[in-house]
Amino acid sequence: MKNRKFPLWLPAVLITAAAVLAVLFFLQLLFLPKYMSDIPEGAMVAEYYEETTDHEVVFIGDCEVYENFSPITLYENYGITSYIRGSAQQLVWQSYYLLEDTLRYETPKVVVFNVLALKYDEPQSEAYNRMTIDGMEWSSAKIGAIRASMTEDESMLDYLFPILRYHSRWSDLTSEDVTYLFSRDKVTHNGYYMRVDVKPVDSFPEPDVLADYTLGSNAMSYLDQMRELCEENDIELVLIKSPSLYPHWYDEWDEEIIEYARDHGLYYFNYITLSDEVGIDYSTDTYDAGLHLNLSGAEKLSDYFGAWLSETFDLTDYREDEEYSAVYAEKIQFYEEMEAAQYEELEEYGEIISY
Repeated sequence: MKNRKFPLWLPAVLITAAAVLAVLFFLQLLFLPKYMSDIPEGAMVAEYYEETTDHEVVFIGDCEVYENFSPITLYENYGITSYIRGSAQQLVWQSYYLLEDTLRYETPKVVVFNVLALKYDEPQSEAYNRMTIDGMEWSSAKIGAIRASMTEDESMLDYLFPILRYHSRWSDLTSEDVTYLFSRDKVTHNGYYMRVDVKPVDSFPEPDVLADYTLGSNAMSYLDQMRELCEENDIELVLIKSPSLYPHWYDEWDEEIIEYARDHGLYYFNYITLSDEVGIDYSTDTYDAGLHLNLSGAEKLSDYFGAWLSETFDLTDYREDEEYSAVYAEKIQFYEEMEAAQYEELEEYGEIISY
């Protein structure tokens, strides 16, 4: 029997195909937004996968967690290891799938969810979707997040092959797109986005009168799924409303969450009503007139919340662990260096311009 020979043209075809795929992969990396100096919130989700130690407390939610809680303060004051899996306008179904994603790597003792996202009952914005989903590693959780989040004008194919969505960025490319082609600078501290500047609360527009104050069924169904997922994994779910004053958190929504927490045996804290007890001073502890806390406010809230966490749950004091102490020594150094750099910018320019 004669030996079967491959066609002479086959190696050339395979080499050409590999070259085309390599070029497309390179172009995809080039065209993807880097979220460094511009909109750093888009870089947050991906940073989680660089972590080398586990976290006993995981926060999930929008800017009301990633700008209002400091995991470094929780560690320094109580030895609590924590991470904020936050992103801009993170919707409740995205929080659910980020929790699913987190459980692929670790099982925390406590999950903290900020309830503001429950005001949204349907997909909102492709731009915000991308800032949450693009940074997720591929898994069934990411597929679920895409399906739940897509607006009418989005398609799964654009998420599977981002070059289809971002190819038009060629005219907007900058040197930053080359610099951060294969790696990114860290922009958070275990998910916390630092700001040290101060802008006191002034005033807000009168809240809209709503036709219906009932939180949406879709949003609440994902809260149910989040609760059930925590129960299945013996995780304590804690609900919070951070002390951010805007967007408005209606009393009717608050009552609904109070009732939900009571019905399901959950803890719920509205830190707007507890701001005096926490020690929040809205003339000094916010950098954007009450929408988010600055470093001073975040450290106050984290210290207050950390005391409750350590008293309520059986959490480990990792300051006594040699491995974790070494890891967190580097984290604390990075935290302090960024704090100093931001104060220097304030002194030189009168504002924070690089974060």
